[in-house]
Amino acid sequence: MAHSKETEKQRWDRNFADLLQELRVAQTGVQILFAFLLTLPFASGFGQTTQLQKDVYLVALVAAAFATAMIISPVAFHRALFRQGRKPELVRFAHRMATGGLAFMLIAMVSSVFVITDFLLNVTWAIVLTVVTGLWFATFWAFLPWSRRAWADDDDDDVAYAEEKREPALPNPR
Repeated sequence: MAHSKETEKQRWDRNFADLLQELRVAQTGVQILFAFLLTLPFASGFGQTTQLQKDVYLVALVAAAFATAMIISPVAFHRALFRQGRKPELVRFAHRMATGGLAFMLIAMVSSVFVITDFLLNVTWAIVLTVVTGLWFATFWAFLPWSRRAWADDDDDDVAYAEEKREPALPNPR
């Protein structure tokens, strides 16, 4: 939505605040997954895993670590640039880190699904469920958002329509 009376600085501040809110959601999920993965080798049944399961587990663990680093990195970047008037640079960096962090989170999630389903089922079902899981994530994290990028044009029409229907503002009593 267009914010007509918003200054450039206010827009960058709003964009950064919006991005931080999004990162809070992702950060919680990836930290929970990472914590689970860190404890898994200490579980009593982990010794019964195959070499393939251990290899995929390592991919999941490292991907979760990378996702955690990238999703949290905008906070460290903000601390380093605090009050330097570099919000546009910070927002662009944070966007790239969030995108990369989500990609690593996808790898971690899908790899984790494979490790667990392969441990519980046979490898064929593990591959099928892992592919379905990957496609499910890709649908909601990539395909749908990218296919709806033109919604901004629709939003402008909705804003114009709402402004046409809005009651005239009352005069300021001062």
